[in-house]
Amino acid sequence: MTRLATVFIPQFAPEQLRPVAEAADAAGVDELWVWEDCFYESGVATAAAVLAWTERVHVAIGILPVPLRNVALVAMEAATLHRLFPGRVTLGVGHGVQSWMGQAGARAASPLTLLREHLTALRALLAGERVTVDGRYVKLDGVELAWPPEQAPPVLSGGTGPKTLRLTGEAADGTILAGGASPEVVREAAEAVRAGRAAAGRTGGGGEHPLVASVLVASGPGAERRLADDARRMGWDPAAEAHVAGDAAAVAAAVDRWAAAGATTVVVQPTADEPDPVAFVRWVGREVRPLVS
Repeated sequence: MTRLATVFIPQFAPEQLRPVAEAADAAGVDELWVWEDCFYESGVATAAAVLAWTERVHVAIGILPVPLRNVALVAMEAATLHRLFPGRVTLGVGHGVQSWMGQAGARAASPLTLLREHLTALRALLAGERVTVDGRYVKLDGVELAWPPEQAPPVLSGGTGPKTLRLTGEAADGTILAGGASPEVVREAAEAVRAGRAAAGRTGGGGEHPLVASVLVASGPGAERRLADDARRMGWDPAAEAHVAGDAAAVAAAVDRWAAAGATTVVVQPTADEPDPVAFVRWVGREVRPLVS
C-alpha cells in the first residue's frame, strides 16, 4: 500500500510546527516530513520536536546536506532519535544544493564522492560498527557509537540526475527524489536506482528500496493560480505533470499515478502561500488518505 505523507515546508514559521504535527498525528497521515533547506530550519531539531509532541505519526527528515555535517555528528543525532523513538524515524541525507553549500563555505569539489563516503560511514556507524576510514572527505579513527540503534535503521539519500540516482541504489537504503518529479521522471529514476543496485550486487534478498516522490498540491479557491506561482518560484515547469490542483479525489488519483510509476511514498506538499497549513494536513489525512489505493 502506498504510504501517504505530507510535509512541513520551511517557508512556514517554526512556531507553526506544533499544531501541524498534532493535526498530522490525529488525522491519520502516514508520515510527516521536515526539510533542512538552507537557511531556514534544522531538520533534526524539528524532527525531535514533532516526535516528542506526537504519539503515532512517522517522521522523516529530507534531507540533511552532508557538506554541512560531520558524519559522526549525524550518526550521533540519528542514533539518539532512533533510541528515543524507535520505529518512528526516517533519515535522509544528500549532497545538498551546491549554490547553498557555496554560500556556507562547504562546497565539495566532488559532491558524489562525499555523498558515497558519507553514506558508507553513516550506515556502518548506525549498524554499531567501529569505523576507521581515510577517505577524500570522510575521515574517522576508530569511531563507534556508545548508543547505536537497537537495529540498524535504513538511511535514505536524496537524488537527482542519473549519476546520483545510481549512487543511491548502490549505497543507500532508499531514494528521495527532488521536488517536481512527474510520474515519467519517477519511472526513469526507478530504473537508474535499479541499475545502481544491480551494479552493487544488491538485487538478491535486499527487500524493497523505498522511493519517495513529492507532489505539489493546492485545493480550494485560487488553487490553480497558487500552484503555478509556487512552481515558478521553485523553478519547476508549471505545465509539467508534477503538480495537482483539485479536490481530494483528484489528489488521490494523482497519488495513485505516482505510485504506479514506482513511488512507494508520495508526499503531498502544500504551496508556500497555503492559507491554513493545519487544515491542509487534516484534509490530506481525513479526505485524501481514504481514497488512495
